[in-house]
Amino acid sequence: MKLRLLGVDSGKNGCPALYATDRDTFVVQGKLVTDEEAIASLVDVREDEFYVEIPRGLLRFATEA
Repeated sequence: MKLRLLGVDSGKNGCPALYATDRDTFVVQGKLVTDEEAIASLVDVREDEFYVEIPRGLLRFATEA
């Protein structure tokens, strides 16, 4: 899979960031969600899946792509 950086929403540490793939998908780099109440609300998270929280503003890079 090839990644193309669409943008970052922080000035210094590179996180969160949004990438487009060559498979017409997106990869999100962000902080791991650790809030147990939020995790309990997730549906069908499999062993090979992860969940990251991103700010709303980061999605502007997806619409520009």
